[in-house]
Amino acid sequence: QVQLVESGGGSVQSGGSLRLSCATYGYTYSLYCMGWFRQAPGKEREGVAAIDSDGSTVYVDSVKGRFTVSQDNAKNTLYLQMNSLKPEDTAMYYCAADSRQWWLLPQYKYWGQGTQVTVSS
Repeated sequence: QVQLVESGGGSVQSGGSLRLSCATYGYTYSLYCMGWFRQAPGKEREGVAAIDSDGSTVYVDSVKGRFTVSQDNAKNTLYLQMNSLKPEDTAMYYCAADSRQWWLLPQYKYWGQGTQVTVSS
C-alpha cells in the first residue's frame, strides 16, 4: 500500500510561484512513475507533469517552460515547481503514483487528497 500527501498549495498573484510537495509513504520501492494532475471546477482532471524512476519527464503543453517536476528519492518526495503562474492554473492539484508508466494518463493506482492552488489576476 502507498499513501501520498500533498502540500504547498495556496493563493498567489499572477506571475508568482509556488512549489508543491508530495510525500510518499509505504511500499514506495514499487513505484515507477509519478505525476501531477489538476482539476478545476467543471473541468476534467488534466495531467500536468510526470516523472519516472529514470528521471525522464513529460509536461502538458500549457505548462512547458513554467513548471518543473522533480523527485528526491532520499526523502521519498515528489515536487512541482510552478513559476509564472496564470489565473488559468487555478485548480486542485493532485499527485499520483503507480508501478506502471502512465505519464499524463489518469490511470494511476495511488492518489493524494489534493492541494488547492489559486492564482489571481
